[in-house]
Amino acid sequence: MPFAIHELHSAYRAYRQFLDCNPPLHHARYIFPFFEGSYFAYRKVDVLRTVEIAKAISANPNYVDIGCGYGDFLDKVRQLLPNARGIEKDASIFYAFQISKPDYISLMPTEELSESVDIAFVGWMEPGQDFRRFVAKCAKCVITTFDTGGQCGINCACEYEEFGFQRVAWWRTPSWIDVNGELMNRYYTPSLDSGKKEQLAKLRTAHNLWYVYAKPQKVQSVKAALKMQVEKESPADHRYNFESVLDECGYGYLQKLENPAMLEPMWQVQWN
Repeated sequence: MPFAIHELHSAYRAYRQFLDCNPPLHHARYIFPFFEGSYFAYRKVDVLRTVEIAKAISANPNYVDIGCGYGDFLDKVRQLLPNARGIEKDASIFYAFQISKPDYISLMPTEELSESVDIAFVGWMEPGQDFRRFVAKCAKCVITTFDTGGQCGINCACEYEEFGFQRVAWWRTPSWIDVNGELMNRYYTPSLDSGKKEQLAKLRTAHNLWYVYAKPQKVQSVKAALKMQVEKESPADHRYNFESVLDECGYGYLQKLENPAMLEPMWQVQWN
């Protein structure tokens, strides 16, 4: 559901108070993701994978980011796909703070999306909402991220097989809540001693999953493009500055968590 104006202003006041304390670089991104980041933690490799998948659909792909917010992830994609655009349902996030809306973001509900698109990116779907059928009828390929900690409940699954898509691949990354928890334990909970912090670090989790879906006729080309991209990935060469926080918090590229519930290394692609 769209935020109420008083909720937006209250959150913004807390955000400004946090910045006034001169926090370490990039911490605000994971403590106030609404204003500075996204609800899913990502690296440049995620952007590169997304772009290569889009190019597998079309040489000049029609790419739309659904529920893009202020466009944090979209802006990274646009550096490589300049025609990429986003749609955002909640106009108040711009008007409440007199933030200029980029012309590549349209204010409209997902239900009004009617044109055919090569790839739809769905980075966040509010709990209780389900607009998959509107996305599915327009897109040839869907990349969706969801928080297994509760974003998709019993009445709101995140899968697209029932709409004629096949899942090509998936990988795991932390959610902003996972990173937030680590930052809070390390920097903002002075009552925790070093032993307790180390104990909690061993329990860290990574709740966010990225799923790649494609229509049957596009599955092989999408899989081939993603495999080629993964084979040439070099995280030392392809990084954003804020990735340092992920490394520091124990969410390294291809790192295996000590938590036995997290079986596969983060960012390692699993094939279907």
